Amino acid sequence: MIAFDNTYARELPGAYVEWQPARAPAPRLLHLNVALAAELGLDLAGLDEAALAELFVGNALPPGAQPIAQAYAGHQFGGFSPSLGDGRALLWGEVIDRAGRRRDLAFKGSGRTPFSRGGDGKAAVGPMLREVLIGEAMHALGIPTTRALAVVATGEPVLRESVLPGAVLTRVAASHLRVGSFEYFAARRDHERLRRLADYAIARHDPQLDGHPQRYLELLRAVAQRQARLVAQWMGVGFIHGVMNTDNMTLSGETIDYGPCAFLEAYDPATVFSSIDRDGRYAFGNQPAIAHWNLTRLAEALLPLIDADPDAAVPQAVAVLETFPAAYESAALAVLRAKLGLAVPADVTGDVAAGVAADVAAEDGRLAADFLALLQAQRVDFTLAWRHLAAVAAGEAAPLRSLFADGPALDGWLARWQARAAADGRPAAQRAAAMRAVNPRVIPRNHEVEAALRAASDDGDLAPFEALLAALRQPFSDDAAPARYATPAAPEVTACYRTFCGT
Repeated sequence: MIAFDNTYARELPGAYVEWQPARAPAPRLLHLNVALAAELGLDLAGLDEAALAELFVGNALPPGAQPIAQAYAGHQFGGFSPSLGDGRALLWGEVIDRAGRRRDLAFKGSGRTPFSRGGDGKAAVGPMLREVLIGEAMHALGIPTTRALAVVATGEPVLRESVLPGAVLTRVAASHLRVGSFEYFAARRDHERLRRLADYAIARHDPQLDGHPQRYLELLRAVAQRQARLVAQWMGVGFIHGVMNTDNMTLSGETIDYGPCAFLEAYDPATVFSSIDRDGRYAFGNQPAIAHWNLTRLAEALLPLIDADPDAAVPQAVAVLETFPAAYESAALAVLRAKLGLAVPADVTGDVAAGVAADVAAEDGRLAADFLALLQAQRVDFTLAWRHLAAVAAGEAAPLRSLFADGPALDGWLARWQARAAADGRPAAQRAAAMRAVNPRVIPRNHEVEAALRAASDDGDLAPFEALLAALRQPFSDDAAPARYATPAAPEVTACYRTFCGT
């Protein structure tokens, strides 16, 4: 049924505890991503809904599954916890997908483990279906992400602030290696297991580094590059992760953990929706700096491997960390240029002096920053502003103008943008099409997500969830989704909106 090759369990003893999922009394399949199952090469033929529910809740694991609770530490809101681990999750195996990529299959909400720290190890229907909606939206937006393969209702209640129906998620990831995985062994000064973990990470995510004389330093550099690109993409769609602890930063560069996440509506870098982020540590505009902070924690963990002499290891690690701001700015500029519909003019490429290209990049950065400043000053919806800018490129300015109270300020900026756009010589229709391909019409609007989850959790009605999921899978289409999914909530609704971690 499923061909497992469980390298983490085989190669990293001491990095996990073997464990079994709790038995669910009355499992019922709520969601199965059939296309993802096919991509993974899973043979589910002949399994009816009842059998699929038994499989994806953990009641009937197939031969070759080897469920384990992974050990890791983590900095949570800046404070270090030396022993976190999978308190309500289990990695139940690895598969090689049809493209030859190794992928993890993991449960979330499958019951207590030795890392549960007094928690019940369970999850509720709403948060697990949120993982489906946000993960599939991110995937459709082209942002690296873990994905939901299945969600199964367990048939038993979960006690949070109220009694909620329980559920188990099956999550697919390039791996579940986290910054906190390395912090776990570094905190214990277990350098041998730390080295094994780093070698495993290199083999899995950066095999080109195998045998490199500075492979652990280069691993840090590779992770930093991936995180720079990832966070730049988050910022480009207005995504707020909400809980950027080091145990939620992957080495693969995939987004993981869609607990208290949300999307911007009116643009403001200080936006926070998470109920547990009381000081705004993980506010939208802080995300690049927090990624840098988290990478510094990874560097600290890797120091004994970079060089046995701390006086030699530290400057090498610092030199890599100092490249992150520029790497992020480069990735962010690429994202913003695409959103603005700007190509590098032909006369600043090739053999032209790098200084000229740098001047153009600086001007493009100012153009983007000034647009964002306009959005912030006038409380303009982030997603609609970018989408309507694509309409301006096609000759239709009215939708964008309708968002702004101060028309002259917008007109001044538009004149600059149009002059810069003309410099690259692309036809207007081509520019507009390129902009529509990167500026979504539909994102997971927070009020729509909550309405869909509430219907599923409170009423057992999956129709709103399915309709929203279908819309999120075609975010760039003008016709695929009803207008409601492209409409912001009322400002007073957004002002009161809060997200929760689901534990």
